[in-house]
Amino acid sequence: MTGRVAGKVAFVTGAARGQGRSHALRLAAEGADIIALDLAEGIDTVTRFYPHATADDLAETVRGVQQLGRRIVAADADVRDFAAVQAVVDRGVAELGRLDIVVANAGIFVSGEPAHRITEAEWDDVHDVNLKGVWHTCKAAIPHLIEQGDGGSVIVTSSTAGLKGTPKAAAYTSSKHGVVGLMRTLVGELGEHRIRVNTVHPGATDTDMIINDRCFGLFLPGVAHPTKEQVAPMFAGTNAIPVPWVHPEDVSNAVLFLASDEARFVTGTELKVDAGFTTR
Repeated sequence: MTGRVAGKVAFVTGAARGQGRSHALRLAAEGADIIALDLAEGIDTVTRFYPHATADDLAETVRGVQQLGRRIVAADADVRDFAAVQAVVDRGVAELGRLDIVVANAGIFVSGEPAHRITEAEWDDVHDVNLKGVWHTCKAAIPHLIEQGDGGSVIVTSSTAGLKGTPKAAAYTSSKHGVVGLMRTLVGELGEHRIRVNTVHPGATDTDMIINDRCFGLFLPGVAHPTKEQVAPMFAGTNAIPVPWVHPEDVSNAVLFLASDEARFVTGTELKVDAGFTTR
């Protein structure tokens, strides 16, 4: 099946790499034009743990979408800055003509300390990106969806940490629970406009956010610079399906389904892509 979102325009945040790039390319492969946003500079509380996206990363996403024959409007912008997000959305709609799909994907992960040892800066940065940034994304996009009058699909990236407690990740976990509450509220507010709102809940995913020393150290705290091969069995042991992690394209397939007309009556759903992690 091809062309599942043909003629539509999707706005994807955190699109420079990882899941965001994968979502942009998957939607483009199925016919959508893309509005892409990411921040091409580091956030100090995060870059201590894993590298930040770059302008080159976002340019690679642009090339990938264009190679698929689709149009793309891309910008370096921070989801913590509502005016910047709104400017990107408005420019994208002006150039591409419409907006149908919103993928609020931008997020950061700070882990490794119990809740009482998290710094104020770490707590604030995680919530400002993961929760307030999702609200900014929706706030900028929803008026376009309502004005068009054609319905739409809003897909928010949560996490398995949005469904169950996650030790040594209190800021991340609370932020990802928070977006589920936002999603549920938007379902009621936007249903009359035929705008659907859902969350996706990836388990550990093979991206820079997980594949780094700090995250691996949660499993092997006494090992300096543990490798993927060393931690893979431990990750796999947390899942019902014994794989260590899912891949970005697995999550993108779920995003595509929720964006497509195949899910035309699916709203308020928490779609897990977690190899059974939350059942353990």
